[in-house]
Amino acid sequence: MINELDSQINQIRESGYCCLSNLIPKSNIEGICLDVSRDVKIHTDLPMPIGHVPGFLGINQSLAPFLTDRRVLSLVEAFFGPHIRISMHTGTVNGPGIERGEFHADWPYNQSSTARIPAPYPDIPMHFVTFWMLTDFTEDNGATFIVPGSHHKKDNPSSPGKYPGFYPQEKQLLGTAGTVAILDARLWHAIAPNKTQQERVAVIIRYAPWWLNLDPLRPGTVDRSDIVDAVGGKAPHVPAIPGSIFKMLPEELKPLLRHSLG
Repeated sequence: MINELDSQINQIRESGYCCLSNLIPKSNIEGICLDVSRDVKIHTDLPMPIGHVPGFLGINQSLAPFLTDRRVLSLVEAFFGPHIRISMHTGTVNGPGIERGEFHADWPYNQSSTARIPAPYPDIPMHFVTFWMLTDFTEDNGATFIVPGSHHKKDNPSSPGKYPGFYPQEKQLLGTAGTVAILDARLWHAIAPNKTQQERVAVIIRYAPWWLNLDPLRPGTVDRSDIVDAVGGKAPHVPAIPGSIFKMLPEELKPLLRHSLG
């Protein structure tokens, strides 16, 4: 009889994603959501209604106690082995009126990034994206569009002019607050319009194997300077975590973030 972990592994292999419910206790969700929403609006690097804050754990540590939940780490380690790292941590608020975005795959597969794996890339998972849902993800409030199975393609719509914007196979990533959705970073996904008057709030945590070079994401590193800055290119950036904040993180979380220490 197949167990729950094996079922989740198979779903990621076949569809490119799976959802884990009740990862955040119900008693914690409201407070965390309010804290995250507040700090995203204060620090966003994009104009609202698109709230977006890279390096969010350096600003807000509300989710820190939950990021090493074995249900998440066991699934990630099943693909990457031990010594995984948190590569990016981003606070997001999709406010009322946000419009539909374009389909893409995330770093290191996004072909608009200067630091990337060039297409056609191999059919191997190298990076996972997790959505920690702090509000319900519904059709009306802009639950993320995904194209199940698209992670097996050798390219994605971030290659300009190569794909149309809508797909018959597209669906939305639905879930209740407290759910964590885990996506292969190759999976095509896009922002969906928020047709309600309420915010959709989430923190996006990305997990990487130890062997994936994260320095092109980190300002001040040699690889960031040589690969991105020297050619006036663009790539995601992850601000360093201040030492004073790092000291306060849970001990079991520190090994996943030691490389980000300022």
